[in-house]
Amino acid sequence: MTLTVDRLAAVRPTLDTVRRLWWLCAAVSVIALAAAAVLAIVDPAEVNWVVWLRGSVVAVASLVFVVVTRAAARGSRRAFTRMRWISIIAPIGIGLIIVSPDSGYPIWMKIEQGLIGILIVAIAVLLNRRQTRAAFPKEN
Repeated sequence: MTLTVDRLAAVRPTLDTVRRLWWLCAAVSVIALAAAAVLAIVDPAEVNWVVWLRGSVVAVASLVFVVVTRAAARGSRRAFTRMRWISIIAPIGIGLIIVSPDSGYPIWMKIEQGLIGILIVAIAVLLNRRQTRAAFPKEN
């Protein structure tokens, strides 16, 4: 048990950074939703249901992952593994949204999603470092 506690203590700063990055993803999404609200009034063609859905889902998911990060910081391998997978898979989906000509996303939303993607790639890098992975060994 002490070894695991020591390993978790060693990666606490990394998990704190990951938590802050999830908060930043949520903040960027909320700002995008605020921009969508303004654009819906001044230029309704720039806002469609896809913008509202994606912005809301990313904001909520980011907040959920703040909680998941806290669980990982308490030693939950399941929470850690979930974050690792999402941080690898999500940027791929975001990349597809950005390059797809018929995705329904206006260019400003593609830029916002690109920023979210960069933040999530940073999370993936932090979570996939050898020291971070070592803090969550597989149970035998």
